Amino acid sequence: MKQLGTHLVVDAWQSPGDLLNDPERIRRALLDAIVAGEATLIDMCVHQFSPHGVTATVTLAESHIAIHTWPEYGYFAADLFFCGRGNPQRAMKVLQTALQAKEVRLSEFKRGFDPGVGILDSASSEQYAPCLVETSAARG
Repeated sequence: MKQLGTHLVVDAWQSPGDLLNDPERIRRALLDAIVAGEATLIDMCVHQFSPHGVTATVTLAESHIAIHTWPEYGYFAADLFFCGRGNPQRAMKVLQTALQAKEVRLSEFKRGFDPGVGILDSASSEQYAPCLVETSAARG
């Protein structure tokens, strides 16, 4: 397999609800995780839900980090995908520490493709040329 990245899918619980409901705390934890993971920040969006919960997404030069919190359950879900350089495991450890998760279930996936699969030569690229597909919504 030609590995292009590492993808972590995380469930974490037994975190204090007040931490999981604090958008500024989530923002700081993500910034610290980016530094620890040796990644490059492009953009960040943090959204506070009412009455509780925070969703944050980080666009990285290396790919992304997303986190979604359920303070009422002491639970958060995170998704860290790093391709190229960087260390998503270190980034996740910082998130776990910052949000004081006592329990974490982490699944790690190697992302990529088998050699010879997914590589388009000039002859086959024509059959995959982009085309506009009209949908009923587009017709109005």
